Amino acid sequence: MKNKLTIVKVGGLIINDDSLIKVFLENFSKIDGKKIMVHGGGNIASNYMRRLGIDPKMINGRRITDLETLDIAMMTYAGLINKKIVAKLQQLNCNALGLSGADGNIIRSKIREFKEIDFGFVGDIICINDQLILKLLDSKLVPILCSLSHDGAGQILNTNADSIASSLAIEMSKHFDVTLKYCFDKPGLLTDINKPDSIKKHIIKSDYEKLKKDRIIVDGMIPKIENCFFALENGVKEIFIGNQNIINDVKNCTKITLS
Repeated sequence: MKNKLTIVKVGGLIINDDSLIKVFLENFSKIDGKKIMVHGGGNIASNYMRRLGIDPKMINGRRITDLETLDIAMMTYAGLINKKIVAKLQQLNCNALGLSGADGNIIRSKIREFKEIDFGFVGDIICINDQLILKLLDSKLVPILCSLSHDGAGQILNTNADSIASSLAIEMSKHFDVTLKYCFDKPGLLTDINKPDSIKKHIIKSDYEKLKKDRIIVDGMIPKIENCFFALENGVKEIFIGNQNIINDVKNCTKITLS
């Protein structure tokens, strides 16, 4: 029987809200056993871009990344957000280690091919360095990964945090029973965005196209749900989507299953 590993991806407004991130990090620090965090921070990056007179560009929840945007992403994700999270976890006696995908060659990617849309300096994941992650976990360190990867030729690439969490969960499923939790500022997938109690508690793959057509699944939730199904098809044991309380309680959130 495999040991358990919990992977938590945090994003949305939680990272930008002092009270929400405080509760989230307290909950995360109390997870029993081995754990990994993946964080985004797109809202914070977008706010800094606007302050610098740069208009953020998104298509279907995915960011168009030119060189200026990439510089801000690196400063925001790997610097500001990552190190604040690590410092706060250290305060909670959680021995966290902040990393980008370039550190230790943890996440290698290739620049996304230009088909209908040129996403710029965006990486699609090629491989995850599971052996290094195993060593970190065995050393009782808690990896905190930001949403940046590299191409092996000196180029940092902006990489969707949901995709990183999904690919990481798949790779680590070779060694553990992996539970993947996507944590954002809603209690789950809502059928009415204005009603927090309208949680759809269970989504199966056959629901997905209808929910997207009915615009219940939109924008950044599209790649999130797609990554959930991809992970489940490739060895991840269970996946939940919810808010900062999801770590302690999965009764009032959304569970994703294949059937």
